[in-house]
Amino acid sequence: MNHKLLTLIGVLLFSFFIWVSFTFYKAYQPQAIVLQGEIDAQSYNISSKLPGRVSEIYVKKGDMVDVGDVVFTISSPEVEAKLAQAKAAEDAAGAQKKQAETGARKQEIQAAYDTWQKAKAAEALMRTTYERIDRLFKEGVVAEQKKDEMYTKYKAAKYDSSAAKQIFIMTKEGARVEVKEAASAQERVYKAKVDEVNAFVKETTQHSFHKGEVSQVLIHSGELSPTGFPIVSIIDIEDVWAKFAVREDYLKSFQKGKVFKVKIPALGKEIYDFTVSNIAVMGDYATWRATESGKGFDMKSFEVELRPMNPIPNLRVGMSVLLEL
Repeated sequence: MNHKLLTLIGVLLFSFFIWVSFTFYKAYQPQAIVLQGEIDAQSYNISSKLPGRVSEIYVKKGDMVDVGDVVFTISSPEVEAKLAQAKAAEDAAGAQKKQAETGARKQEIQAAYDTWQKAKAAEALMRTTYERIDRLFKEGVVAEQKKDEMYTKYKAAKYDSSAAKQIFIMTKEGARVEVKEAASAQERVYKAKVDEVNAFVKETTQHSFHKGEVSQVLIHSGELSPTGFPIVSIIDIEDVWAKFAVREDYLKSFQKGKVFKVKIPALGKEIYDFTVSNIAVMGDYATWRATESGKGFDMKSFEVELRPMNPIPNLRVGMSVLLEL
């Protein structure tokens, strides 16, 4: 009886020794390093090029939008007024160009011709009068001063006739080539202004330039929006990655293209394959780590991005991701 009891006690003591030894062995084994990151995704802001009051928002948080979908409209009376001004200036420039290309009207040409004929008649009269005065001067009847005065009037009438003739010729020929080109250039300038304002008018109706899910509506109907301020934000949930803040002494375990097995607790116990896509070239912040008693140094952390190798259903931004080194 005593022999059996001693044997039992020995077995129990041996078992206890084995258990304690195994426990100490496990305690001093290197522990797996688990890094925690989170899911991030590409986001886009849809803004307006021009200031104004938001007329209508056609989406709400959680809506899926595609490229070309109408997101919001802006009311801008100032832009509409500028468009009206630009169109009026374009019409005026077009009329000036047409006038330059068409030339003078028949009535203007006839008036210039009549003016020329009138000047010719005056020149003929002055020539006849001067010739008569000149003969009288030679006969000693008229003073030299009188002859000189009549000669001056005759020369002036001759110049008037020549000028009237040139005006008639210019009126008949129409505007110069340079004038026509200037008129055409002016028309193009105002047409460009109309196109510019029309471009702003198009901006009053803003469409989505990317596919995604609406994450924020920052300005609502009736509110004023400044130039370039984001009104609606969307997230492309198909363009996602996991980001980790990796301490620099662990960074050697990460190389671009390396595949890791990760867990996403929010999606259950399934394991997913992620590949390293980017390693930050600059450390973000430092944490202090003791190396010896009384000594220590700062350890920089670097942001590392890993992208899923296959689409993951129900993945959301902000979900925790666990990675074991």
